[in-house]
Amino acid sequence: MEKESVLSRMGVSVKEFFVGEDSIFRRFGRAVKKAVLSVVHGSLAVKISCLFMGMGQMMRKQVVKGIVYLLLEIGFILFMVFFGGKYIGHLFSGSLGTKASGEVWNEELGVYEAVKGDNSFLILLYGVVSLIVLIMFITVWVMNIRGNLENDRALAEGRKLATFKQDCNTFINKKFYVPLLIPPLLGLLVFTIMPLVFMILIAFTNYDFEHTPPGQLFTWVGFANFGQLFSVGGGSGFFLVFLRVLLWTFIWAFFATFSNYFFGMIIALMINRKGIKLKKLWRTLFVVVIAVPQFVTLLLMQKILDGDGILNVILGTNIRWLADTANGSIIPRVMIILVNMWIGIPYTLLMCSGILMNIPAEQYEAARLDGANAWQLFFKITLPYMLHVTGPYLITQFVGNINNFNVIWLLTGGGPVDNINYGGGSQAQSTDLLVTWLYRLTTDTNPRYNIASVIGIVIFIICAVLSLITYNRSGATKNEEVYQ
Repeated sequence: MEKESVLSRMGVSVKEFFVGEDSIFRRFGRAVKKAVLSVVHGSLAVKISCLFMGMGQMMRKQVVKGIVYLLLEIGFILFMVFFGGKYIGHLFSGSLGTKASGEVWNEELGVYEAVKGDNSFLILLYGVVSLIVLIMFITVWVMNIRGNLENDRALAEGRKLATFKQDCNTFINKKFYVPLLIPPLLGLLVFTIMPLVFMILIAFTNYDFEHTPPGQLFTWVGFANFGQLFSVGGGSGFFLVFLRVLLWTFIWAFFATFSNYFFGMIIALMINRKGIKLKKLWRTLFVVVIAVPQFVTLLLMQKILDGDGILNVILGTNIRWLADTANGSIIPRVMIILVNMWIGIPYTLLMCSGILMNIPAEQYEAARLDGANAWQLFFKITLPYMLHVTGPYLITQFVGNINNFNVIWLLTGGGPVDNINYGGGSQAQSTDLLVTWLYRLTTDTNPRYNIASVIGIVIFIICAVLSLITYNRSGATKNEEVYQ
């Protein structure tokens, strides 16, 4: 239904989007057909450039550009022949290595000799790198063909072809954004897309503590890991553990986001009220809380709330504020939310203070003349304005709290341990979020990288879906002129 509503707002039905005359697949097919026909009906320079990149440019005296394209093609071929080709072959052959590393007894020397075998981890990693290089080469190849087609059009219209020097001047003066964006694009490929693809592929292998290279090999297992995570297998099965962790993740994200937001807004309203003295002092006190590094505050609070901490000493109690497992570990969970309010409200306070100062005073004056009281002023003017301006902020905060590793790990480490509700070999604990559970699965003595990758995919899907749905339904994307 959400997909239907989003598409309908764009004037497109779901059926038309997928199978209609102007569907995404038909448009892609038409684009491919148009490209093929352009090459078929193109000049000799276009046709020869399909096989030998740069030759078309050199035939038309664009020598430097042609040499660059040709060198890129030669470099790509050498890369694939001597390195990348075999790793791409491993990816699609169903095998990530056949021979494990180990030691073999040498009868003549009477010693064990190390034998170097395959490394499934490196095979998969190099395979992903080779795929990225292949995609980049295809992009350059398309640019080469388009350049030759553009040359055909220029000659047909009687225009002169651009020289290498003119192309450089164009990129420096008119299209300077292109060279500026190349380094960030390469960084995105290397540090974001490549690890993301690698992590996704790990989810379809049996990479765990029993299949750790180079002593052991791992291989493809299809959707077996997804079946293990989502299979219902009794009260301590993986699926029920996953549901418990997921439920707590949403509860935590909700309270961590909206408690900070509304309490920060309320305090900002109190400080900004007329008649309140020493406003700068109150704001400064909250800024001091921000000035202390978050991990220092969290570690200090962890010591204060420890079983032998100062809070129990002052109260004369023996409450396990961060380690009690009674009633679903309710006490540790409440304390985590309260500590997060302590470190999070000051940020919201400062943000809301700036926004409140920008609300037109004429709106309040007009509402008071109409007889509005304080509650009506808040719910009819202040809150709608705040939600309109901070809608994207709330979305990012909610998604960020789903992945809020620091608060949980530094306060409780994901604990306390509850083997009754979080058993089944899942390695999850009472206050674990999905992200801390993922971390535990990869760092414990018996790591399970495959299951951790599945959880990583689940986190990505949850965050992406929530972000898209909530942002498209928020007031920040509608009636932008209302508060302008």
